[in-house]
Amino acid sequence: MVKVEEIRTASAAATQEFGRHFASRLKAGDCVALVGELGAGKTVLVRGIAAGLGLADERFVSSPTFVLVQEYSARFPIYHVDLYRLADPAAELSQLGIEEMLEAGVVLIEWADRAADALPLRRWQIELAITGKTRRLLRIQPPQG
Repeated sequence: MVKVEEIRTASAAATQEFGRHFASRLKAGDCVALVGELGAGKTVLVRGIAAGLGLADERFVSSPTFVLVQEYSARFPIYHVDLYRLADPAAELSQLGIEEMLEAGVVLIEWADRAADALPLRRWQIELAITGKTRRLLRIQPPQG
């Protein structure tokens, strides 16, 4: 049984700070599936992870909703993917080149639940739940296997 870690944050800054610390767990080839409703803080968390991986200015991190994939330069490439607007995310995910992205760096996927069956089996999963105006509950499930 995989142990799910729960973290509570009280602000966007605290969610971003958690992301900075969480980044120390990641290495090239890792996939992080981010799940949560609109406004739950997925992009805020990505900003923190990117900063923790060495991105010089996390202000460059923005939701890739319309471009589908943003690439950021850090210790190794960070691929920030958004599946929100895809008509068939499971089918289109491989067309985005996720395998190649994983060979080069870390892949952070927003709205990952829209393509759960197409995601790499070995992945982190972070669910973000809104528990108050600025409060969030993050459930972190480490990769299995």
